[in-house]
Amino acid sequence: MLSVNYSAYLMIQDMMEKPEFYGVKVRKTDSGATIIDAGIEVKGGYHAGKRVTEICLGGYGKASIEFKRYGDLSLPTVFVYTDHPAVATLGSQFAGWRIKYGDYFAMASGPARALALKPKKLYEKINYRDSADIGVLVLETNKFPTESAIEGIAEECGVEAKNLYFVVASTSSLVGSIQISGRIVETGIHKLSELGLDPNSILYACGSAPVAPVHPKNIHAMGLTNDAILYGGVVYLTLKCDDEKKLMEIVESSPSSASSVYGKPFMKIFEEANYDFYKIDPNLFAPSTVIVNNLKTGKIFTAGAVNVNILKESFGLR
Repeated sequence: MLSVNYSAYLMIQDMMEKPEFYGVKVRKTDSGATIIDAGIEVKGGYHAGKRVTEICLGGYGKASIEFKRYGDLSLPTVFVYTDHPAVATLGSQFAGWRIKYGDYFAMASGPARALALKPKKLYEKINYRDSADIGVLVLETNKFPTESAIEGIAEECGVEAKNLYFVVASTSSLVGSIQISGRIVETGIHKLSELGLDPNSILYACGSAPVAPVHPKNIHAMGLTNDAILYGGVVYLTLKCDDEKKLMEIVESSPSSASSVYGKPFMKIFEEANYDFYKIDPNLFAPSTVIVNNLKTGKIFTAGAVNVNILKESFGLR
């Protein structure tokens, strides 16, 4: 059985042993939990962003950062790949845990979700759970977790607080921008799963998305990072499927362009929804391009396209 927590813990150890290299700061809480600040009060950087992306994937995926052309643009780009798609993305990376204890709030992703089973239906779908006695959680937030939050998380994960390891980074940080773009494969698999594809049928997965410019205001950073995936993200999946007609229909409905609100920077869409995520068409949250290779027949199906014009508008490049 794969253990996303034990696998990610090896990467946590690496960050704790080389904080200067990663540009992070490590501290212990009163309850004994470990917090690695990768983008709140520290500068973080590309090395930390790459590592945090891999931690989010539970140690069962790899990330690299390179330059890529988008029309006449050249932008830093995150490339991720995994041979354990369902477990690494839906079982670990998916930001499926809304942490709220008192006035503390954060979006949580990473291995410890597989201990608390957040959300439970998703773990039932992929038939996975972890039973480690340590928990690793990545928090997208600009505040450090409170002691009450740590105690609550420890209880839900079934581990002692001293065995919890948190990586924290603000959306308004380079690490935040990198790790969000590094969710490109997870975004694609989640969308296909919602449309009816069995995520366990996916054998290999890779994808890329531009790293959004870092913005000092969290709400604007959220808009930029969403646009990086919605208009610049590409995912390539290799799977086995017997019903190729159904597969073709699913792929055609999977890119962000299938949404009725597609075609504007995310901040404009968010404003039109009165800043309420739940009023936004859920079909929007997908890669710009989805490519699927069916090993049963060798055929490739593709849908969507990178939208350079919207990327330019969002990133302030025109």
